[in-house]
Amino acid sequence: MKFSIDNKLRGKVFVGVGIVHNVRNGEYPSELLTVINDTVKEVRSKYSLDSLKDDPIIRRYRDFYWHELGIDPTKQRPAQEALLRRVLRGEDLPRINPMVDIGNAASIKYLVPIGLYDIDSFGGRDLVIRYARDGEVFNPIGSPRKSLTSNQIILSTMDGLILHVYPYRDSETTKIRPETRNVLIVTAGVPGIDEDRLINSAQFIIDLAVKYLGGNAHVNPTVVRDERDINA
Repeated sequence: MKFSIDNKLRGKVFVGVGIVHNVRNGEYPSELLTVINDTVKEVRSKYSLDSLKDDPIIRRYRDFYWHELGIDPTKQRPAQEALLRRVLRGEDLPRINPMVDIGNAASIKYLVPIGLYDIDSFGGRDLVIRYARDGEVFNPIGSPRKSLTSNQIILSTMDGLILHVYPYRDSETTKIRPETRNVLIVTAGVPGIDEDRLINSAQFIIDLAVKYLGGNAHVNPTVVRDERDINA
């Protein structure tokens, strides 16, 4: 699988990419739930609702929303900030399935948006992060199909299947399901975010999937800023 970033977006976005195979996503080990709950406790002890907007990592993503996407981040929160605010209000992380819940735990721990995709649902085809074309249709999780505009950034296969609107909305078509076995992990970077944060968040997901869901990983997470072959 080749993963590339369109020339127009190089320097504006970059990603951490990892892959885990053969997960058992239909079972929910109690030990995994304990790890996720411990992560929630960790972030509650570290952050507060009042100070969150001033965190330098959160600020980087807010600035990206304002200046690159034209989105007011106080009205549409960056994905990881929305999750973190939820737990800081005393709510639990949503329970969807083990793999997705691991991704959400990583997102609030490392403060980065994380996308997880069923590799078999797009056939492991080559991927590109690019600007959408006016009128391209996206099928978001839990919402009606949407027509995109050319200022929106997407992750798609080379032949046009859209997996993600960057960096906050995933596709119904390629989402992680209980029967998912092979998972592509994409941790979304913006200017000012350290590469290690993206690598470490992807590694956290892989480690938990291997330990608790029986997965296996034969490649280390990597950062993509232009073009790279990913061993899928």
